[in-house]
Amino acid sequence: MNGVVDVGGGLRGIYGAGVFDCCLEQGIQFDYCIGVSAGSANIASYLGKQKGRNYRFYTEYSFRRQYMSLKNLVHTGSYINMDYVYGDLSNQDGEDPLNFKEIERFAGEMKTVALKAETGETIYFDKTDMKQDHYDILKASSCIPGVCEPYLVNGIPCFDGGLADPVPVQKAFDDGCDRVVVILTKPLNFIRAQKDDARMVRLLRRKYPVAADCLSHRYRKYNDGVALAKKYAGRGSALILAPDDCCGMKTLTKNKECMEQMYRKGYADARKIEGFLKRKFVSFF
Repeated sequence: MNGVVDVGGGLRGIYGAGVFDCCLEQGIQFDYCIGVSAGSANIASYLGKQKGRNYRFYTEYSFRRQYMSLKNLVHTGSYINMDYVYGDLSNQDGEDPLNFKEIERFAGEMKTVALKAETGETIYFDKTDMKQDHYDILKASSCIPGVCEPYLVNGIPCFDGGLADPVPVQKAFDDGCDRVVVILTKPLNFIRAQKDDARMVRLLRRKYPVAADCLSHRYRKYNDGVALAKKYAGRGSALILAPDDCCGMKTLTKNKECMEQMYRKGYADARKIEGFLKRKFVSFF
């Protein structure tokens, strides 16, 4: 079974959008797709067979105040308006509808990672947790702590999947994959540091202490996940796609030129996938 992991990374996720647009052009199909944060949205459009849709979300809609702005933060407590992104824009009567019927026709598995904000438990939603115009699992998986209030799914407050399982490569293999493409949005040898999250941890601890603990350990989970992906890649059962640099982009950097560069890198790197999936020998460990 062929799988793909997209780790997201806020607006850097446009790298993954480039990967999936190339896959759609080349007719590359995966049996298993698991996404974290923005990676879950990339996968949704990919399974909907909507080439260019995610590109528009990154390069056009993200610049709108309704999408992300200090005004949103002041009025709602969330910098990113998830209901606008995955509701007003994405519903069947919205400006850029998600092709949910095509997602329903997908015969494989679709997983979306999120964190239960109050308990720190990892949730792996699947496509049966979505319905037409009810894309709460995408909202929850993309709910960045410190930037957004947790999103309620079935009454459970959830945060970004990056706090739970930032590089779910082991989950993909545990679920039956024998070959996995791993999409990163940081260079392959990037090492996340605990201090990068220190400020957000302090802010989050006031209301969600368990989630704050998860955030404080995210650096280790990320680094361990990438190290594991490298081991699988060394044995021939994983292909890691990662930009050689981030083009000046951080999680919420709104710069169209940088986005375009990241998108092109993802599109070009995706050309490695077809050969990887056609290899006859796959080693395990």
